Amino acid sequence: MSDRSDDQTNERKIEHIRAIERDPATDRDGRWFDRILLEHRALPELSLAAVDPQVEFLGKRLSFPLLISSMTGGDHEQVRRINRNLALAAERCGVALAVGSQRVMFRQPSARESFELRSLAPNTVLIGNIGAVQLNCGFGIDECREAVRVLGADGLYLHLNPLQEAVQPEGDTDFAGLVERIGVIVRSLEVPVLLKEVGSGLAPADIEAGFAQGVRHFDIAGSGGTSWSRIEHHRRADGSDIGLRFQDWGVPTPLALKRAEAWSERATLIASGGLRDGIDMAKSVILGASLCGMAAPFLRPASESVEAVVEAIERLRREFVTAMFLLGTPDVASLRNNRALIVEER
Repeated sequence: MSDRSDDQTNERKIEHIRAIERDPATDRDGRWFDRILLEHRALPELSLAAVDPQVEFLGKRLSFPLLISSMTGGDHEQVRRINRNLALAAERCGVALAVGSQRVMFRQPSARESFELRSLAPNTVLIGNIGAVQLNCGFGIDECREAVRVLGADGLYLHLNPLQEAVQPEGDTDFAGLVERIGVIVRSLEVPVLLKEVGSGLAPADIEAGFAQGVRHFDIAGSGGTSWSRIEHHRRADGSDIGLRFQDWGVPTPLALKRAEAWSERATLIASGGLRDGIDMAKSVILGASLCGMAAPFLRPASESVEAVVEAIERLRREFVTAMFLLGTPDVASLRNNRALIVEER
């Protein structure tokens, strides 16, 4: 592997952050959850103080069903600061954290420090991350185990991003035969493997294929939030607008959750992609999600301080608990898959 390739892999992480900072429209702001109206209980027969939003995930208890979704990692001070602030805040607030793609640490060993987070978050859930397509590019069980070891991870995301790779100037686009390779990792890795899209949605056929290989955790990651297609558009130098053409490609998260309903009792579904607040989290859980992932709302706070991230997390918790109270649901079990709480979908 050339030094130039190593530098490009690391620099790409910073270019992604810069694109998000410069172009607000990378957040597609789909607001798909706004179309769902929930039942309001004027007599909830419940004390707000008695609402219990805690959940179990990967064998650990979380204070409420929040996952800080994958963002970044690499050999750059801003990246290290972001991951450090996220890890400290996740531990303090008792929520889960997934890191960005760890591919960079194999190409540039100095990037490993940005993923060595277990000492900062000794108790909460940490999830590693490798692009599934890398299993067709020389990665295997050894790299997956090393990604888990460096992070001290409770599970490993194998993320699926065919659109991003197709638009990315240096993308890896050979997705042939990945289902079988994923199965090998699932059967060999000592921690659970989670399949994750990155913003276009998992189709029922994708979930079925993963489930047949032993995967039991699926991050739906529908459209409506951050568009990696648009982000990669900013990195192209050939004048092509293909990234803009496909910036809204995919299935919105609420619809993707509905289409995954058949697996909501047999597998763990994670809702991500376009969630804005605790109300969207409540709607996701009603649609069958066990956990709710958000990334973009934490990027700016994580660039500032641990306290800024904690404030953002606590705001989401207040919103989620208030929604549970107003629905008359004392715990998450009474909320999840309770579609009777939906009054109308516009």
